[in-house]
Parts: sequence; C-alpha cells; structure tokens
Amino acid sequence: MKLLSWDTWKGSSRILAIFAAAAFLLSACAPTGGVSKQGGGTLTWGTAGNYAKHQKFVELLKEKEPEIRLEFISYTGSNATGYGWTQMRADDIPDIFITTQILDDDLAKERLADLSGYSFINGFPTSVLDQVSIDGGIYLLPTSYSMYGIYYNKTLMKEKGWEVPSDFAELETLCAEIRKEGLIPGVIGTKLTGTPFSAVFNLAKTGWLTTPEGVRWEQDFLAGNATAESVWEGTMDYVGKYVSMGMFTTDPEDRNDAQLILDYLGNRKAVFCTAVMPVNITSFPETGDELGMMPYIGEDGSKNVYMYNPTYYFGISKRLTEPGNEKKLEDAIRILSLLYSQEGQNTLIDESTPCIMSALNSTMVSEDSLIYDAHQALRQGRAFPMTYVGWDSVLADMGQAFKEWFRGENGMDGTACIARMDELQQNALNHSTQKDFCESTEDFTLEETGKLLGKALGSAVGADAVMVPIGGFHEGAIELRSGVTGKLYAGKINTDVASSLCPSTDGKYTVMTMTGAQAKELAQAGFDSEGDGNPFSYVLVTRGDRELEDSQSYQVAFFIQGYTEEIANTYDARICEGSLQNYLQTWLEEQKVVSPDGNPWE
Repeated sequence: MKLLSWDTWKGSSRILAIFAAAAFLLSACAPTGGVSKQGGGTLTWGTAGNYAKHQKFVELLKEKEPEIRLEFISYTGSNATGYGWTQMRADDIPDIFITTQILDDDLAKERLADLSGYSFINGFPTSVLDQVSIDGGIYLLPTSYSMYGIYYNKTLMKEKGWEVPSDFAELETLCAEIRKEGLIPGVIGTKLTGTPFSAVFNLAKTGWLTTPEGVRWEQDFLAGNATAESVWEGTMDYVGKYVSMGMFTTDPEDRNDAQLILDYLGNRKAVFCTAVMPVNITSFPETGDELGMMPYIGEDGSKNVYMYNPTYYFGISKRLTEPGNEKKLEDAIRILSLLYSQEGQNTLIDESTPCIMSALNSTMVSEDSLIYDAHQALRQGRAFPMTYVGWDSVLADMGQAFKEWFRGENGMDGTACIARMDELQQNALNHSTQKDFCESTEDFTLEETGKLLGKALGSAVGADAVMVPIGGFHEGAIELRSGVTGKLYAGKINTDVASSLCPSTDGKYTVMTMTGAQAKELAQAGFDSEGDGNPFSYVLVTRGDRELEDSQSYQVAFFIQGYTEEIANTYDARICEGSLQNYLQTWLEEQKVVSPDGNPWE
C-alpha cells in the first residue's frame, strides 16, 4: 500500500501548518501574561509549538463538547520540553499540560492532579500505568507511541526468499547471502549522532541493560558511581559483530535517515536500515516496494526488542483541584476522557503515521501493518523506552565515538568507545553545562523577556536598537516561530533556561538602517507575518533606553525571519551570521543577576 510520495513526506510539516491555519479555533487569542490561577470557565492549553498535531482532536472536542472553552498559550521556542518544566517549577503551567518527557517525578507529583481515580485510565494496559506511576499516583499519561526498530525492504526479502531472522546466527547467515548478491546488508544513519548512540544502546537492551542489574547500573553511571569499563565489553563485542557483517555500514555522504531509507532501501542497494525516525510511508514512491520493520536481534533470539517513545504526555494542573475551580476540573476531565477514548486516539493517528500506535489496551493493529510485530512486542514486554532522559549531556558525543568506530576513523573500536563513555560522563559531571551562570530576581512578563533578549542581541552586534517580535496564538491557528514566546522566571539560569527563551530560528540576525521615526512607526504597526492584518507586537529596545530622534538614522537589529519581505525590501536588510542563543548566554553570564527594570544596555 502506498501512502505518501517523497515530496509529500518532505513537505509534511508545511502541509500541517497550512492545515492548522485553516482550522476553526475554540477561543480568541491566548494572553501573553501569566496563567489564570483561579475560577473562570476557560481552560488554558499549552501548544508547545505543535498545535497542528492536536488540531483534529480539538475539532472533535468542539463537536463533542461544544460548551468547553479553550484558550491556547503559544510556545514555539527552541526547547519546548525544557520550558514546560521550567513553567512547572514556577507553578505557571497551563491547565492542560503537555510534555514529551517526564523529567522530574517529584515536581510532577507536586504540580499535577492525580489521575488514578478517573475511569479513563482503565483503558491503559497495566504495564503502561506501571511505567508512569509515581508513588502510586498517575500524573502524566501518554497519548500514543512512536515505535522504532530496524527498517528493511520487505518486497526484496520476499523475492529472494529471505526470512526475517529470529536470532543472531540467522542474521549472520542472511548477511553473508546478501553480500553474495552484491548488496549491502545494512546501512545506519550517522548524520545525527543520536542514531549510532541508540543503535548501540538498543543492542544492549537485547541483553543485560533492561535487567534489574542493568537498570541499577544506568542509575549509578549517570550519578557518577559506576563505570562502563568491565560492564560494556560483551555488548561492544556484539556491536562489533554487527559492524563486521555489514549491518552498520555508513553513508559516505552522511545524509539524513530519510534519504538513506529512500536511496539504499528504495533503490535496493541495501536490505536493512537502522534509523531513529518514524517514517510516514509504507511503500517506496518509485518502485512500490513495501517497507518492513524488524526488531533489534539478540544473540540467542530470546529477547528481540523494539523501542518506543511516547509522542506526548498529557496532565492537568493541580490548581484545578482547589476550591473554586470545580467546573474547570470537570471540563479538563471531560477533555482527557475524550482524548483517551478510541475515538479521541484516532484523531492522533492516520495513514501518514504508520509508526505510531495508540497507548490504549484496546488498540488493534492489522497483521499487514508496518508495526504489527512491534505492537505485539509492546504487549509481550519486548519493547522498551528509548534511552534519552539523563543522557542528554553526553548522548551526542558518545554517538560521535560510535560513529567513528562504524566509519573506521581515528582508531576507534569497542574498547576505545568504552573508555570514551567513561571519560565523557565524568567530564559532564565535573563540568556540567547546566551550571547556573545567572539569576533572575523575579518573574518577567513576555514583553520584559523580549526586551531582555533585545539587550543581549543589541549589545553583542553593536546595534543602536533591536526590534523584537512577541509571539502569541492568533486566529487561524497562527503561531510565531521567529519571536519570543517563553518567559523568564525568578530563579537560577542555566543553558536550558536560556535556550528556552529563544526562538527556534537561530544562527543569523538582520540589521537594517532606518530613521528613528521609521523605527517607531514600524514598532507601532507590528509584525504582520501572515499578511492578514492581524500583526504580532514588536518591542523596540534601544541602547540606554533612549528615545530615538525622528530624523536621525540608526542601525536596527532584527531576529532572523522576524520581519516581512516588504520591510526587508524597504530598508535593505543585511543578514549577518550569529547565534542569538550564544549572545544571550554570554550576556547573562556577564550580568550575573537580571531583573525587569535593571541591566541597562549602554
């Protein structure tokens, strides 16, 4: 069955954005200030920049529960998960809280309502509830799972009479036959080093890493109380066998995973592809060859495993359980009851998501589905969460070491990789990138945060003024990707906090020459990003907070893509290289302490 062409695959995010823009909303624009703490009949919902992915459910909700009112809080910055948990620490989360990771069990228990007493949790398998249980309570529930395994050309396998191997001996024999045919057994994506990292860890999960001893080792290693040496040797020997028999062949052009699947598998250059991505095709556009997915194969075949990652977790702010919020709590429960019904789950999964399955116990997957075997594995306890939480500071660099091994570079091998793992983890613990380098004395508003970023950019690039777009949620499901949508809260500031304040667009900025009168007029008009007459606000930040002289010319800096083409043509925009995230961190390190009314830009 052919679902999507490659052109459709490449343009899926653009199509979703267009789809969302045409959708009907349940409320007016979201406020840019804090979340309402008490009363009222309108529930707030954080978009985390992915409103389009929930749009079908929102439409179903409007149909089924038309009296429920929603107000969307837009966030499109570069660290949605981190920002959500920053909001939680500040007790400023939306009523409907959405995240991709459970980063802090204790904080979740403190800030979120316990869902364990509501009937909709009965639709989940016990195994799922066990995984998300915190001291017997349920505070965040997954909506669906992205399933991961090793992709293969199913049609080619059938034509050659090859069966999916059930243990390592069968895989080794099959790889030898594939090489005799002049084909590559398997290719692995290395453009993003997270793929080699996952490949090695996933093979470890076919053995010891998912045992109680393995779980304890991981906890101890991340805390600095254990080493990889004397533990990982067996796994590295096994990974070496995958390398030797051609299962982890790297691409000389170092293309992304999607391109590898289309080229190597679609053009029958290789049979298998190890890639950490959920595809949205089940057959190749040019040939019609079907795509298959198999597990990571363990040595004796007793534990052939798949990986999964929850697409999102949903929860409800605990403040809805406070007196005066009874109606809002009732509405929030009705939302989750619909979301975790089969009808609600069906809005999150369609033909373009063949690697995604509902988390509900009642989920049925057809035998010809790409993830049928993965679904069975999840039910049988042969599927495990992707390794990420706690490893984020070393994941990329460990993956780089594995990549060098696979590519035969820098003398890297299994033994060297083990030593590198220990070195990286100890270095991360001793020189954590999450060390606090600044402190905010109080909560900032969105506009005050925008002014802060303007000062950082302006002082770094020597501008006279900075024009900062302020995001929000506009009618037509329009969210601003190139503006400030995250607030700075009181407390310590580290790299994660700083990055969460910046737009997802980064790496460049723009400088325009204009008079003071023109700059003030533009600031008043705002940023009409969609040309629909509904502009986002600009905050004009000036050096020393000085009033711009109408007739004098100034160098005004802009965020990249934070202006219209018409503005760029009018004022001859000069695009410059430079990262706003880097500028902000450097500036915050220099300030040491920041407040809404302090830190003048001189």
